[in-house]
Amino acid sequence: MRVVIAEDSVLLREGLSAMLPRFGVEVVASVGDSPTLLAAVRRHRPQLVVTDVRMPPDYTDEGLRAAVALRTEDPGLAVVALSQYVQHGYAGELLASGSGRSVGYLLKDRIGDVAEFAGQLRRVAEGGTVVDPEVVRQLMQHRRDPLKQLSAREREVLAVVAQGHSNAAAARLLSLTEAGVAKHIGNLFTKLNLPVSDDTNRRVLAVLAYLRSRSD
Repeated sequence: MRVVIAEDSVLLREGLSAMLPRFGVEVVASVGDSPTLLAAVRRHRPQLVVTDVRMPPDYTDEGLRAAVALRTEDPGLAVVALSQYVQHGYAGELLASGSGRSVGYLLKDRIGDVAEFAGQLRRVAEGGTVVDPEVVRQLMQHRRDPLKQLSAREREVLAVVAQGHSNAAAARLLSLTEAGVAKHIGNLFTKLNLPVSDDTNRRVLAVLAYLRSRSD
């Protein structure tokens, strides 16, 4: 798996570049600002980009905006955003890009295991979606939250689904039966008016439903 890393912190950037190859990840470039990120991706054509949200020159949301631009150019490019906080505006746009596939949003302070992190990167590179449950929780608190109609248990199931887990894994994590998880997922699909389709990932659309409402 070929990866470009964008992180303004030298220690974190070099740490990731040193650790990820132990898990079969080839770091083809590591950069510290968004213009260099754009150039590196266009030059190396990686499978995955791992980018910080705040980067030079303004330290606002340059990394996230660069990721959105890259996904606009190539919707199939896998992107994982790393942040210390939830940046609502561009977070929603990033997660909605590429039909919600091959994308992730993780909080730095909640990454506690390198092997698990590498597994999450691989899951995104293979077309999955990984969203930190704290990101889901914060975005659900927005006053225009379209998920208010979901039950507490359905919200729990959705948070686990957002991490890319299968029904079986969700059942283990939530102490439910697999049939129970499937029922909750079916209910939330119905409540969010997500019809059956061979062309869309309804699990991802369920997570994105409330994100899109922020720009309405």
